[in-house]
Amino acid sequence: MGACLGVCSLLSCASCLCGSAPCLLCGCCPSAKNSTVSRLLFTFFLFLGTLVSIIMIIPGVEKELYKLPGFCEGSESVLGIQNHVNCSSFLGHKAVYRMGFAMAAFFFLFALIMVCVRSSKDPRAAVQNGFWFFKFLVLVGITVGAFYIPDGAFTSVWFYFGVVGSFLFILIQLVLLIDFAHSWSQLWLRNVGESNAKGWYAALCIVTFTFYAASIAAVVLLYIYYTKPEGCTEGKVLISINLILCFFVSAVSILPKIQDAQPHSGLLQASLITLYTIYVTWSALANVPTPTCNPTLLVRNSTSSATATQPVTTWWDAPSIVGLIIFILCALFISVRSSDHPQVNKLMLTEESVAGAGGEAAAVENGLHRAYDNEQDGVSYNYTFFHLCLLLAALYIMMTLTNWYRPDESLQVLTSPWTAVWVKICSSWAGLLLYLWTLVAPLVLPGRDFS
Repeated sequence: MGACLGVCSLLSCASCLCGSAPCLLCGCCPSAKNSTVSRLLFTFFLFLGTLVSIIMIIPGVEKELYKLPGFCEGSESVLGIQNHVNCSSFLGHKAVYRMGFAMAAFFFLFALIMVCVRSSKDPRAAVQNGFWFFKFLVLVGITVGAFYIPDGAFTSVWFYFGVVGSFLFILIQLVLLIDFAHSWSQLWLRNVGESNAKGWYAALCIVTFTFYAASIAAVVLLYIYYTKPEGCTEGKVLISINLILCFFVSAVSILPKIQDAQPHSGLLQASLITLYTIYVTWSALANVPTPTCNPTLLVRNSTSSATATQPVTTWWDAPSIVGLIIFILCALFISVRSSDHPQVNKLMLTEESVAGAGGEAAAVENGLHRAYDNEQDGVSYNYTFFHLCLLLAALYIMMTLTNWYRPDESLQVLTSPWTAVWVKICSSWAGLLLYLWTLVAPLVLPGRDFS
């Protein structure tokens, strides 16, 4: 955490460059909306906390955490269990949980403060768009305090908060993914109509074929590595169900009635949703607690002769790395982009604000390129909902970095519960159902505009 204080000078500069009102020092900055810059800086706080969490689970740093005063105090009593606990066996796990708690508390605090802010003329909007140095100090203070929370029932209870928050953030990911898929398809089909170029059709076919080929290859690998000829019934059933559901939504997307109601729907969107569903299935199977059905589990809880009393925990498996990449992309997507579809903007409580057009023009006329206030007549996004999204993102990355593991009854080994498996599988089913609804909604509700 001491190393993170080095960015204080940068943030103090940002408080001037990206405050609620432009300042004279912004002449060297490109023209940018104040609302966009604020979202990016809050996302930077989230990424900073994620970076600190990653550093804390590096084996060399993890061992040093034992020296923190009070970090292992209270480990003797968890949910009423009196036991001697070797705290060093899951120090990185504990540290990531506390960092996740600090980030969640930070964004929850701002979500409460920003309730019902309607424009930048509200005094609370200055807190949203400025005072970055002091915000950083608040985050550091909450983080330091989080490391003095006694274990007690904290780890066990906070695990379930992380599960619920991660499930909700996966749903947000799915909404953004479906919106991105539809926008992508519409853009390329529009280019086909304007230029009459067969190259765009070829690109559509190549990308769609690539996504489906990758999905089929992934399913084959899941059957090979996460199932056995005898046993592993749960894995076989889950893979088969999701494979059938993906085939079903792909078939629905090209039905004549669906095409008539939504000319832009097609296999490109379905292929992308299929690929993401197979990834979620893979991530779920990587949490199956049965060693014979989960080769990744053997690596995470294996023991070596040199350290027979401590499990050798490998955090950086492939599902976690892919999940981290998706998390980064979704967080940036939430921060910088509004959807092309009014329905998604209404669901995500965002909109393309034109209130700042005059401010931008004034800045250009004066020869200045700087952050300008584009929310004087109304906010371009819901402040509270934005902070709640970052809160859920903090919980999601906390669970991702810990692979959804929790200490077992003896508090000596980190185990993967079935809870993680079912949460991920249910989220994949929810995503497929949501995508199916975007296809059939124009037929079910013909009176509404789904263009």
